[in-house]
Amino acid sequence: MAKTKHPQKLAQWRNRIVATAEVAPDSLLASERNWRGHGQSQASALSGVLADVGLVAPIIVNRRTSPEWPDGQRNVETLVDGHLRVTLALRTGQPTITVSFVDLTPAEEAEVLLTFDPIGAMATADKEKLDTLLRECAT
Repeated sequence: MAKTKHPQKLAQWRNRIVATAEVAPDSLLASERNWRGHGQSQASALSGVLADVGLVAPIIVNRRTSPEWPDGQRNVETLVDGHLRVTLALRTGQPTITVSFVDLTPAEEAEVLLTFDPIGAMATADKEKLDTLLRECAT
């Protein structure tokens, strides 16, 4: 993670989303730096949700236009988040998938890759609310 001090009042967040589009899944390139693996149980669970509900969050793709990217990696649009959704889209013949394009430096992309899922996993569960949701869901 970037080593920045977090003052009491933070500056306004930068919006790093530069575009959104419907993109053919076979045109998307997996990140060579993706450290997450997706087993069969996760793929089955996500397939079920996608079949029941559909796509509710876009794939994130980095445009990599920064001159900090080395030759061969600059201007190569690469997945930052959504590798499994793209894989499942390919398996099921989805014609397009929604993509949010961002434009991050190598260091920023590394920070997002390292922290995106782990920060979400830090959330705690409210057992009562979870139980209520489980009773409401027929999946």
